[in-house]
Amino acid sequence: MKVAFQMDPIAPINIGADSTFRLALEAQDRGHELFYYTPERLAYEEGRVTARGWPLRVQRVQGDHFTLGEECHVDLGAFDVVWLRQDPPFDMFYITTTHLLQRLSPGTLVVNDPFWVRNFPEKLLILDFPDLMPPTAIARDIGTIRDFRGRHGDVILKPLYGNGGAGVFHLPESDRNLASLHEMFTGFSREPLIVQKYLPAVSRGDKRVILVDGVPIGAINRVPAQGETRSNMHVGGRAEKVALTARDREICDRIGPLLREKGQVFVGIDVIGDYLTEINVTSPTGLQELERFDGTNGAGLIWDAIEARRR
Repeated sequence: MKVAFQMDPIAPINIGADSTFRLALEAQDRGHELFYYTPERLAYEEGRVTARGWPLRVQRVQGDHFTLGEECHVDLGAFDVVWLRQDPPFDMFYITTTHLLQRLSPGTLVVNDPFWVRNFPEKLLILDFPDLMPPTAIARDIGTIRDFRGRHGDVILKPLYGNGGAGVFHLPESDRNLASLHEMFTGFSREPLIVQKYLPAVSRGDKRVILVDGVPIGAINRVPAQGETRSNMHVGGRAEKVALTARDREICDRIGPLLREKGQVFVGIDVIGDYLTEINVTSPTGLQELERFDGTNGAGLIWDAIEARRR
């Protein structure tokens, strides 16, 4: 198949952790032809969705992990698969790429389906499953946020469309910085904030469960660094081997059919204790850690699912 990757710049990635690299390597090993471009090189031109980029070869040699062919201008409608793999923030630039890529359907398979990526932001899709999530409020109004904190004491406050642990604050009941943080966030953004009851179980880890076509294939545990609340590996979280629990499987059984129906082939959900906190569909990670801990070739299972969809 002809496969295009829409992703952030490939040069600085960590090939020992990057899931997009692992997906590209697996595709190449299966004989698929790779093409790479960055999101700002995506365009709509007189009825065609196009990109300026490069034929790509990858190898597992850090610092020499990719080779580009001659730059060219391609019609993405001529590709079998296009991967939507740039990282958030989930802003209007990101949303516009989903509108353009959506126009490739049905001839080209875009993974994950861009229509539903746009309509399933990670911190909003969980609202469809209120019994699985911790107490949550989404608001810009400081009074609403204060009332929520008054009911629940310790809370986590974060940007609704943030990523990688950026801007996440743990506010114990005694903390007096809520108003200042609200002023800071609302001073540079018109987006609401999300506030959730603090879950002490996060000290034991924030579990990332990986689903392929709605079916869980394994999990890794992300443990916060000493003195940190955030478990994201971007900010020093440590990945650990962990098994799926009965509660994890119950959560996956509930959300899996919806993800499969809406073309969300590669999804990573976050579970703290018994609660679902996020459903990540934009650019999930964790494939390489899962492979190291469990020997599970998640990239292979994802390509099996994609090849089945193409057939």
